[in-house]
Amino acid sequence: MVKLIAIISMLLPVSSYAEMNFDGNGDSSIKEAMVNTEIPAPTMDKSAKPKTQKEWTVMVYLNAKNNLEPFGISDMNEMEMVGSNDNLNIVVQFGRIKGYDTTNGDWKTVRRYYVTKDTDTKTINSQMVADLGKVDMGDYKSLIDFGKWVKQNYPAKKYLLVVWNHGSGWEKSMGLPITKGISYDDETGNHINTPQLGMALKEIGKIDIVDFDACLMAMAEVLYEIKDSVTYIVASEETEPGDGNTYNTFLDKIEANPTITQLNLAKAMVDSYNSHYQSVGDGSTLSVLRAEQADGLLKAVNDFAYALSQTGDKNLVKTAASSAQSYAIEDNKDLYHFAQLVSSKTNDAAVKEKAKALMDFISNKLVAYNKYSNSSGGWWGPVDYSNSKGVAIYIPASSIGDGYLDLQWSKYSNWDEMISWYLSK
Repeated sequence: MVKLIAIISMLLPVSSYAEMNFDGNGDSSIKEAMVNTEIPAPTMDKSAKPKTQKEWTVMVYLNAKNNLEPFGISDMNEMEMVGSNDNLNIVVQFGRIKGYDTTNGDWKTVRRYYVTKDTDTKTINSQMVADLGKVDMGDYKSLIDFGKWVKQNYPAKKYLLVVWNHGSGWEKSMGLPITKGISYDDETGNHINTPQLGMALKEIGKIDIVDFDACLMAMAEVLYEIKDSVTYIVASEETEPGDGNTYNTFLDKIEANPTITQLNLAKAMVDSYNSHYQSVGDGSTLSVLRAEQADGLLKAVNDFAYALSQTGDKNLVKTAASSAQSYAIEDNKDLYHFAQLVSSKTNDAAVKEKAKALMDFISNKLVAYNKYSNSSGGWWGPVDYSNSKGVAIYIPASSIGDGYLDLQWSKYSNWDEMISWYLSK
């Protein structure tokens, strides 16, 4: 989730950004080099280990090792408003850092918690299962370790994995020194890029719902990378407002109905998120994507892209892209709206046919649920997300970003070829 301070950093010139200290240790740069981190095996606290398989296990990979730390404390307390019970496990891996929040003992390591219920909304009272010490939460191997450990120790019929942190879809641009991914760890300078996210989820094994409590992750490129490891994806096309998820208002749906289906829980997550931001007047987007429809999306996009390229009309693509619903990263465009604009501006029958087929596929098969809220003011000024239909795609205005061709989406779709075609002179 890109909180207000992070949004400010995205809008400032690089020279101004360099003057701001976001990680609390005097180094605002975020390096690209990966660090191989040995993860110590924690000792399981037997008193916290459930003895039987439960209906749901919610696992939250809460990387607050950056300027989001205060929001991590708040979200943990929201989880405690519901807490684990006879049908539900809530397990959190929580990393903190120096410089942003001194409450709750101001610990600066990575801990694992079995979340229990309490009424104190300021203090974390849940049982710490393990203190892992200094762990790189920007290393995808840390996510693998957490996911496997949770499945082994907290078995359930259904699993929800939340990846909590800054997110950037497949790319972070605007001149900032971070690219492609999620879970930015300011202490190490590492993050999980999109291909690594796919590898991590494959290693963890099938997850019923993956929720990105992070910005800009509802993209075709992200969906295709993780399609074989998850049933439903809950994600936002736009940046998330500061509060991110409202954990208590969807966890209580499991408490009230332990056998709630995967899809109904995913919808409840969208409803609670949307209701919160409607009530406070913040603009937001959130959708549920069916991962099993990723291959169908690829075919519909390929057919559409091929028809477009056969027209030879590069300006058609550029004009539609410039008007399509965009987000904090300008090259992220709502795919449905882009196809709709192309269809309205072309006289080519094949393009119209394939655009309609793509729009029908998005609304009837890929997107299981989608809501947005608009805002009349705030940092961005008035925003209208009524053209956000649930999934974004990369449509660059100048050149293909570094790393795009490494994505599974690029390897199996012809979207990158279409990009190269309309950008060529």
